[in-house]
Amino acid sequence: MNANARGCMEKDERTHLVTDIVAKHKNSKGALIPILHEVQELYGYLPVEAQETIAKEMNVPISEVFGVISFYSFFSLNPKGKHKISICMGTACYVKGSGPILDKLKETLAIGVGETTEDGEFTLEDCRCLGACGLAPVLTINGKVFGRLTKDDIPEIIEGCKTEGGSVL
Repeated sequence: MNANARGCMEKDERTHLVTDIVAKHKNSKGALIPILHEVQELYGYLPVEAQETIAKEMNVPISEVFGVISFYSFFSLNPKGKHKISICMGTACYVKGSGPILDKLKETLAIGVGETTEDGEFTLEDCRCLGACGLAPVLTINGKVFGRLTKDDIPEIIEGCKTEGGSVL
């Protein structure tokens, strides 16, 4: 089987799985959000094809599906990288230097906030608070907290993600 045939089979299989997810929740009040969560787990994000299938199966306009996705920050319209970096831009972190750290991350990774590197390794996001103000400035990589940072720490942290078998520990 060639790569195109495999890709079509995977697409058809995923579409069937999306249909099954919708069927499981369809008759529940407020079903759209749980459906979107499960479909995002399946794909890693919410591609247009999946949104169209959800809208069709739920008999709602695609604009309603997109509206929910774009309103809630935990839904993504784009694939995420292997390493999800989230830098805190809350007051404590910002006052202690998260701005220059964010600039260094953008420079080092050659991406902006909300983007993923071309190789699919890193996604850069900002947030309002990570709840670790005593360690400000703070960032997380796949949930692991790095605190009391300076912009000079960034190259070593990024390199650690690349060289330690993908582990940031």
